[in-house]
Amino acid sequence: MDASADETVTTDALGRRSGPRRQHTLEEKLRIVKETHVVGASVSRVARRHNVNPNQVFAWRQQYRQGILDPATADGGNPMLPVKVGTPTVLPTERVRRVSRENREAERSLADIEIKLANGHSIVVRGQVDAKVLARVIDVLVRR
Repeated sequence: MDASADETVTTDALGRRSGPRRQHTLEEKLRIVKETHVVGASVSRVARRHNVNPNQVFAWRQQYRQGILDPATADGGNPMLPVKVGTPTVLPTERVRRVSRENREAERSLADIEIKLANGHSIVVRGQVDAKVLARVIDVLVRR
């Protein structure tokens, strides 16, 4: 599957292909994947021969293993099911209370704890603290 002479290939400033992508049929994908299963075949060589990126061939091989490239399932073996979208059945029962900036700052300053250790280090704790965990942390830091 070499690119024909009349096929226009456009690239961006970095030389990457930016034109329309080639669409491969299911039969082409299967043929290319099966070529890679031949003993001694190289995925890179097969991809190069068909002018396809090797990463694409590896993806097709994975799809083949998963049965996605099976013609029986690709032709409508998985029908679309109707879906009805509705509103959620569980709604919040409490309104969010609005807290002014002053109240937030007051709460934050009340929750801050600064502990100065004898070795010169200090610890600032914000928010709710588990007393046992904090005691363990201070114990470890004092020993250092």
